[in-house]
Amino acid sequence: MTNWRPENKIEIVAGTPAGGGQDRPARALMAILEARQLTGQPLSLTNIPGRGGGNAWDYLCKHPGNPHIIVINSPTIITNKVLGVADFDHAQLTPLANLYTEYIAFVVRTDSTIRSSADFMARLQADTAGCRIALATARGNINHMALAQVTAHAGGDIKALQINVFDSALHAVADVIAQRAEVGAITAVSAAKAIQSGQVRAIAISAPQRLPNLYATVPTWTEQGVDCVIGTWRGVIGAAGLTPQQIAYWDDTLRAATATPEWNAALAEKYWANTYLGGAELSAFLDSERVVMGALLRDLDLVPA
Repeated sequence: MTNWRPENKIEIVAGTPAGGGQDRPARALMAILEARQLTGQPLSLTNIPGRGGGNAWDYLCKHPGNPHIIVINSPTIITNKVLGVADFDHAQLTPLANLYTEYIAFVVRTDSTIRSSADFMARLQADTAGCRIALATARGNINHMALAQVTAHAGGDIKALQINVFDSALHAVADVIAQRAEVGAITAVSAAKAIQSGQVRAIAISAPQRLPNLYATVPTWTEQGVDCVIGTWRGVIGAAGLTPQQIAYWDDTLRAATATPEWNAALAEKYWANTYLGGAELSAFLDSERVVMGALLRDLDLVPA
């Protein structure tokens, strides 16, 4: 156990707007930290959207050594550097935990002529550029990579993909509903309300097995012979220069928060898969992700020369 304890208000930062993919875990985590009184200090939530979370991590970089700011982490902290839109990645900060993984749902309007994943792949093969797709939160992110894997399997041109990119997956869903995009590639929970209301339907999911409830009848890409098992992990990252005692405190606290019934209920409700990692395992995972995602981005011809 650590002897260090927070001495000031804790600021939790999310790199998407309210309701977005990084905002949801921030709110769920903050609710448990408050209810269980795990920090002994008041907590606040700050939303700094933009650049797939990049603006939030830029904010964190301005507070080296400050253990009272924690930011929601996601794969774009790696891909932003690979893509040349940031000059740092996770290695220049202090990763504290990986919380869960959420998988990518491919959705269409309920009245779309794309009735199935087979129809979608046929469109991609015949006219990749003619099928516009909406996603969040950044070009080259996990959603884009999943889309590229499906396109490549279909025999389409992954470099010809036409995408509309939004700071929040909820805006990507709205883009599909408004018929500005034919398909949305978004996290499963982000489409749940629109599926429930009958505005969109899911044609495939990038999970290793089918998801429950609204997605119980939605096939995985693997079921259809497509090598696309990929998801967006969400974690917590701290500022550069935290002490071993401060890191140990956050490791203990985040493990305690994510062991609660409330957290497990949030996982089930939001279609999140528990992939918690901390310590050395987390560092090894992030370094491995850097290699894997770098290769996928090179395939998309997005890596600057």
